[in-house]
Amino acid sequence: MKAAQIRSFGAPDVLRVTETETPSPGAGEILVAVEASSVNGHDTIVRTGGMKMVAGRTFPIGVGLDFAGVVVTTGSGVESYRAGDRVWGMVHPRKRHTVAGAAEYVVVSADRLSPAPVGVSAVEAASLVVAGSTALIALRDSVRLTAGERVLVRGAAGGVGTALVQLAQAMGGHVTALARDRHAAALRDLGADEVLDYGTTTADRIGPFDVIVDTVGSELHCYRSRLAKGGRMVTVGLSGPALAAIAASSIHGSRRIRTFSANPGSAVLDEVADHVTAGALRPVVHRVYPLADIVTAHEAFERGGVLGKHVVAVSA
Repeated sequence: MKAAQIRSFGAPDVLRVTETETPSPGAGEILVAVEASSVNGHDTIVRTGGMKMVAGRTFPIGVGLDFAGVVVTTGSGVESYRAGDRVWGMVHPRKRHTVAGAAEYVVVSADRLSPAPVGVSAVEAASLVVAGSTALIALRDSVRLTAGERVLVRGAAGGVGTALVQLAQAMGGHVTALARDRHAAALRDLGADEVLDYGTTTADRIGPFDVIVDTVGSELHCYRSRLAKGGRMVTVGLSGPALAAIAASSIHGSRRIRTFSANPGSAVLDEVADHVTAGALRPVVHRVYPLADIVTAHEAFERGGVLGKHVVAVSA
């Protein structure tokens, strides 16, 4: 089978699509024929060597955190899935993978996938696995958004950002999206009550907000100051400066900056699928690339500035 793998740490051109053996499922595992996988920040961190403690230094290393596809076969002890079932899921983000989601086949534990939502294509489903689950965990578990609260989504045009806008609106929040002005109409269509141009809007000119969800990872102390009394803030855009700001916020004052590493199991994926089925969460795909062009997909992801997700189509 064909699989995208990292042959050394570095820029996107270290990626190679190579021939490797098709894996076989063990007890409690499922073999999935992958139809699509999206590009996520986790993938670029692994590729550049930022997760050596997890991925190790032995090559090749598989790339592709998420996937959507069809069950091929199951290992012993798996009774909830059968060949032909359409599924979506994630490989474990804190484990080493020689083959991951950007491959023709992937093996995962049964508790790391769930039935794919009905009515969306594999490409559309793949665009929502990480984005939808991250947004759901951020809003429901981390900041515990309640109806009527004022929400700022920073980096609202990205994959996670577009999911945040939609789910925050579905939960009854009054949503302000901070993004490039050219994406304003699309973000309003997704549910934003207000859209601010991040190029001309500074933190000291906005707010206060009950909830701030950041996907960028910079200037966190500036945005933290825009929290109302009792406000909560979470960032999913981790970097060195972001980690420093998070640490400082836990020491100084009550308005702590939270963060988390999304590692959803079947229950979270089921809930995201329910939101998709209900029409509360729509896929936003910027561009689709064939597996052979995964280097180009990673290059485009790192340039940023687009609305929605970069998705790799593995099979028709």
